[in-house]
Amino acid sequence: MSGSRITAVGHYQPARVLTNEDLAGLVDTSDAWITSRVGIRTRHIAGPDEPVDELAAHAAAKALAAAGRTPEEIDLVLVATSTAIDRSPNMAARVAARLGMPGPAVMDINVVCAGFTHALATADHAVRAGGAERVLVIGADKMSDVTDWTDRTTCVLVGDGAGAAVVEAAAPGAEDGIGPVLWGSVPEMGNAVRIEGTPPRFAQEGQSVYRWATTRLPEFARLACRKAGLTPEDLAAVVLHQANLRIVEPLARRIGAVNAVVARDVVDSGNTSAASIPLAFSKLVEQGAVSSGDPVLLFGFGGNLSYAGQVVRCP
Repeated sequence: MSGSRITAVGHYQPARVLTNEDLAGLVDTSDAWITSRVGIRTRHIAGPDEPVDELAAHAAAKALAAAGRTPEEIDLVLVATSTAIDRSPNMAARVAARLGMPGPAVMDINVVCAGFTHALATADHAVRAGGAERVLVIGADKMSDVTDWTDRTTCVLVGDGAGAAVVEAAAPGAEDGIGPVLWGSVPEMGNAVRIEGTPPRFAQEGQSVYRWATTRLPEFARLACRKAGLTPEDLAAVVLHQANLRIVEPLARRIGAVNAVVARDVVDSGNTSAASIPLAFSKLVEQGAVSSGDPVLLFGFGGNLSYAGQVVRCP
């Protein structure tokens, strides 16, 4: 079976920027309170006329252009999202329609903040099994649609955006560009992060998530490295789900990736759920913080309480 690789990435964020000072006008909070507790300074917020599939399509178009591929060359579209309002058509079908694709397979994957790394593994598996040759993998969420803007414990966290990757079959004999996935869940803690109710609202047990992430996830991340035949010291970059800077920084230290660049896009973008990993990864590539072929750990965690991670080679 042929392995797969990421050939290009892209990202998109809405134009509107919401600062901590702006939030202080909505709820009882301050820039000092927010930065000291979660490390976020700004976030991008989509307007009412910017649905999830539009955010996703913008990111996808950039990834396709960077890969030198046309929409017609994609045979599978996977969209990781937990903020789709409609059940059908799904976001993948709507993205395909926006991009003028003639007839790809289309699937949404709802694993909340770990959605992109689950979708990336699914793309890799599809390529290895011969079910697809070129896959468009997107993480997109409009968290502002599911946020209670009167709740200062959650509204300070969220942002909107999308990130995308083009996944293609690796050349015969070439090194795999997407390593084996390490994934799982903690069902008894499923309610620690949730989007539920009518209308749906985001809520979480912040302290429980913090304790679990900083104590359990380092070993999972190290295991993902071992599955790829690497050590944490070999990594050029670590891109964790951008939940909260107070989770990202201690988690990165405990993984032991002492030579790696650590993505800290949460400072500028907030928690964008399934979009956070591809968004942060795409920015590292765009900024030249990583080079082609560099090993990068992607690791998502969050709702359900689910997790998934793999080492990829930078496009």
